[in-house]
Amino acid sequence: MRRHTNTPLQPTINNLSQAIFTVNRHAKTATNPTYLYSLKKVALERLISEGKAKKIGLHFSKNPKLAKQRSDVLVECGEYLFHIPPKKEDFQNLPHLGKLDQSFRNPKTRLSLTDAKYLLSTYTGHKENKNRFSNNHNTTYTKPVFKKLGESFR
Repeated sequence: MRRHTNTPLQPTINNLSQAIFTVNRHAKTATNPTYLYSLKKVALERLISEGKAKKIGLHFSKNPKLAKQRSDVLVECGEYLFHIPPKKEDFQNLPHLGKLDQSFRNPKTRLSLTDAKYLLSTYTGHKENKNRFSNNHNTTYTKPVFKKLGESFR
């Protein structure tokens, strides 16, 4: 739990899980959450592959979108629990835990989004694609041309 400083966070399990929690919390209200959710997913998959996080089981999704029922993988990382989209093998290998337990809450943390994104992007090597929106900003403004009433628009 720290404020934004010049010294970078070390990639410990506790710091990484706090960073994932911070990114996930901000992604829920972001106007374009795609990068934040992908950063969370890539970080959790790397932690799972390194044995620092563990898949617990499947939960019914709280927000199944267009489907009537959808499941998410519950992942334990340090003191935190997260959900990620399942892979095909998860349905065969993991137990289904049923409905989400609403009484459990992840511990609070005071990590800035900037620090969290920096820690996770350096840990995973996953960078934000900023060129996606830059094409729209380079277009020059052209004044509208007004024709007199009755003139052709050609």
